[in-house]
Amino acid sequence: MTPTDHHEPELGGDEALAAEYVLGVLPASERQEAARRIETDVDFARLVDRWEDSFSPLAAAYVPVEAPAAVKQAIDRRLFASSKTAPRASLWNSLALWRGLAAAAVVALALVTAWNMQPPAEEPAAPRLVASLESDETDVRYLAFYDETAQTIHLSHVAGARAPDQDFELWVIEGDEPPASLGVIATGERVDVHPEETLRTKLSAGAVLAVSLEPGGGSPTGQPTGPVVAVGDLRSI
Repeated sequence: MTPTDHHEPELGGDEALAAEYVLGVLPASERQEAARRIETDVDFARLVDRWEDSFSPLAAAYVPVEAPAAVKQAIDRRLFASSKTAPRASLWNSLALWRGLAAAAVVALALVTAWNMQPPAEEPAAPRLVASLESDETDVRYLAFYDETAQTIHLSHVAGARAPDQDFELWVIEGDEPPASLGVIATGERVDVHPEETLRTKLSAGAVLAVSLEPGGGSPTGQPTGPVVAVGDLRSI
């Protein structure tokens, strides 16, 4: 399995901020600041418009409906309710903790494409999954979309560089099973990964995607040998 390398520059600065604003994964304070910039900064507003156009195909299979008022209240409670985070253990042994950390960001991401929308009853859309991959201990960040129809994982590289002579490798973790490699992640702002048929069944809501730092060419053992640098749950949208 060989991911596609588009040889594009890494996403950063205002480009990354605009993309995260459109996806809804910014913290509340940063989102409010970005909203104020849209009103006063023409260049930044244009970036936001461009990213909205880029992400709009995600909602192509949906038709507008009016959502119940309780939906917004439930999302607000989940995003903004205070919580305490337990001390961190080894990242590979603390997937339950990471699921909690990633949940709020992914709920906000789902809100962008699902708010006031539902799939057509006569022709249900194929499932699409999304994950925000990140870590409090590194600056590596990826956004991942799995399109089951295209059988492709679309990765957007938001931040973080790999060390010289090393590669990022993508893994899927289903339940208590050991990590399964989806392949070395090629460099580039946007990368497509085409999972093998035996691995596609593992890509479902609740499964975990993780990125580890491996020797050049990927893990020599078939299991992660380096540290996990970004991780997140797959969620349905």
